[in-house]
Amino acid sequence: MDNSSVARKAGNEGCACGTAAPPASPLLVVGVYSVSEKTVPIPEKLNEWAPRPPPEFVRDVMGSSAGAGSGEFHVYRHLRRREYQRQDFMDAMAEKQRLDEEFQKKLERNKMIAEEQTAKRRRKRQKLKEKKLQAKKNKLEQKKQEKEPDQSQERVSSEDDEEDSKEEEEKEDDAEEPSFVMGRG
Repeated sequence: MDNSSVARKAGNEGCACGTAAPPASPLLVVGVYSVSEKTVPIPEKLNEWAPRPPPEFVRDVMGSSAGAGSGEFHVYRHLRRREYQRQDFMDAMAEKQRLDEEFQKKLERNKMIAEEQTAKRRRKRQKLKEKKLQAKKNKLEQKKQEKEPDQSQERVSSEDDEEDSKEEEEKEDDAEEPSFVMGRG
C-alpha cells in the first residue's frame, strides 16, 4: 500500500502525501489573513524611459572614404536607429506637453464656468432671501396696522391738532402786521 491509501483509510483526506488537510473554517481563514504583520510593498511610479542624450564628442567619426570595413555599416545603422528613437521621443514629449496644456486650459475654463454659475446662483439665492425678508416685514407691518388701527388714527388726529394750532398761531401773527393790501394794484 502507498501512503495516500493509508491516509484515506485513516480518514485524513487531503494531500496525496498522506498529511491531513487543515479544517476549512471561514473564521480561521479570516483570522489568518486579518492579522498580518507584514508590510505590503507598494511599487513606486517608474520613471519614463528617456533616450541617452547625443554625445558631446564623437570619438569614432566615420569618414566618406572608400575602404570602410564591413562592420561600419552596423555601427551606422545603430547610430541612425538611436537618433530616430531620440527624435520620436522628443516628438512624443512635445505632443504630451501640448495635450497637457490643452487639458489645463480646459480645466481652467470649466472652473471659470462653474464659478460664474455659482455666483449667479448665489445672487439668485440672495435675491430670494431678501424678497422673503421684505415680505415678512411687510406682513408684520400689516398685522400691526390691522391690530392697532384706532391707536394710529388717534396719533394722526393728535398730530393734526398740533399742526392746526401752530397754523392758527401763525395766522394771528400775520394779522397784526399785514404784508400787503388787497384791492390795490
